[in-house]
This record gives sequence, structure tokens and C-alpha cells, in this order.
Amino acid sequence: MIRAIMNGCNGKMGRVITGICKEDPEIEIVAGIDLYDGIPNEYPVFSNISVCDVKADVIIDFSNAKAVDDLLIYSADKQIPVVLCTTGLSEEQLKRVQQASEKTAVLKSANMSLGINMLMELLKQAATILAPAGFDMEIVEKHHNQKLDAPSGTALALADSMNEALDHAYNYKYDRSQERAKRDKYEIGISAVRGGNIVGQHEVIFAGLDEVITFEHTAYSRSVFGKGAVEAAKFLAGKPAGFYGMEDVIHATMATRD
Repeated sequence: MIRAIMNGCNGKMGRVITGICKEDPEIEIVAGIDLYDGIPNEYPVFSNISVCDVKADVIIDFSNAKAVDDLLIYSADKQIPVVLCTTGLSEEQLKRVQQASEKTAVLKSANMSLGINMLMELLKQAATILAPAGFDMEIVEKHHNQKLDAPSGTALALADSMNEALDHAYNYKYDRSQERAKRDKYEIGISAVRGGNIVGQHEVIFAGLDEVITFEHTAYSRSVFGKGAVEAAKFLAGKPAGFYGMEDVIHATMATRD
């Protein structure tokens, strides 16, 4: 049984992951970290990870940027692998993430969904076949009306996966309203839609001559991100120091099934 610490245990994603782990026979949460203590838990909860004295094999983090510095110090000092799901980190914090990965295993991804990360792998292959054949590439992402950033980090990650496969030859176009010009051959268009309570929808379009190929991923609840984080934690526990991504989880899953 893998023993996990849930950093941000009383937040929305922390509660989702707590529920997922409760039903998973391979992993259990043995301690939580959260400033808010108004939610009853079946495990001890500490206000700061620095005072946590519970032994664990891995840390799952869904907290906030302010809590990440203490988390990285703790995981590096105790050499406990950490699945880092918190977004909005500063450049200085990203440097600390890399430094921590020299002492322990760190997994970080723009999106924890297994489906999104599998989609990235498929897009790399599609881009190398379709882009040289003249297909235009466009991404349309849709999220709820409370989301602050646009485009989403996931949309950028999808674009990056295609661009990486194409030797970074493409530029990103976020807005066409400011100029009257034909579409450039070497661009990936990214459009953002905000409305209602859409959890997350990403559509990748390859538009060619007389044919269109579309890849689409829809998240209906936050549980898809929680499930991915839990699978990442099970993968990361026991791994040597280094920087990992969800693509490593996908590849490990494929290797196991082979």
C-alpha cells in the first residue's frame, strides 16, 4: 500500500482525491496539509507541511503557489517524491522545482488528466503526418465563466506538443481581429471560449483540402484530474530523483499492458 500526504486536502481537488484514494486499494492518504480545519478527515491534518511527522511514500499537491516553497523544501529534505499539481508558479519557483528534482522525484504537468496526456501523444504523431501535407492546425478551448486565464494552460500544452514534433517551426495566433491578412502557413490558432460551468473542453482541428480531422477531449468533472494525480502518485512512489511528466505515466501504463 502506497502512503500519500495530501497537500491542500480540504480544497475542492483535495476532497476529490481523498474520495478517490478511499476507493483505491493500492494507495491511502495518511496525512493532510491545509490551513482550513473545518472539514472532518479520517487522517491527521497539519496547518503546515513542515510540522508533518507522518511517514509517507509520496506527496500529492493541489494547493496554491504560496504553499509550494515549504512543500519543495520538505520533499527535498525528506526525499519524498511529489506530484506537483499547483499552477501559477513564478519563474523563481519553477527554478526551485528543478532544484528539488535533483534530490527527489518531482512530477509536474499542465494537466493531470490521463486523457489529455494521451491526446498529446496522439497529436505529436498527427502533426508530423498532417502538417507537412498542408493541414492547418487550430485549437478551440472552452471553460467556465470564472476562469481567469486565457488561453488555458492545457491548450498551450497541446499546441506545444504539436510544435515540439515539428521542430518548433510554428507560431501561435491568439487573435485575428486586429489585422486583415490570410492565415500564415506556419501558425497554430488558439481560441478561448468562457461560459456557464464548462469544466473543460479542448478541440484540436486539422483542416486540409476537402477533409477535416478533429480530436476532442471533454472533462465533465474535476475527478478526471484527481484520478490522473492519483495514478501519477502510484507511478512516482519509489522512483529515483528526477523531473517527470504525465507522459512518463502514460508510457509506463502502455509498457505494463504490452
